[in-house]
Amino acid sequence: QVQLVESGGGLVQAGGSLRLSCAASGRSFSSYVIHWFRQAPGKEREFVARIGWSGSSTYYADSVKGRFTISRDNAKNTMYLQMNSLKPEDTAVYYCAAASGVVAGRYKYDYWGQGTQVTVSS
Repeated sequence: QVQLVESGGGLVQAGGSLRLSCAASGRSFSSYVIHWFRQAPGKEREFVARIGWSGSSTYYADSVKGRFTISRDNAKNTMYLQMNSLKPEDTAVYYCAAASGVVAGRYKYDYWGQGTQVTVSS
């Protein structure tokens, strides 16, 4: 069974840090572009960051640039999101997703994780 499983969420005070993990199983994800998304209560899901298959190409939403770092360890089939200087507005369920390619200018997401809750208190 192919799956992505997020972990590392929790409750943290503003200014604190968390590291989320996205563990992949069932196949190698070394050729997939990995994305992190988040969804806060009552809000649309929003893009957070993505990383290319080799790990050398990264891209961040403006809201997290300079605070979050996405990385991957293809040998461990695991991807990470290091979140520093957390703010209450970062509170959301965080999801990882694996995209095998682009169709009609949009990423095609083949797999999604179940999400992990991040809560930042003020």
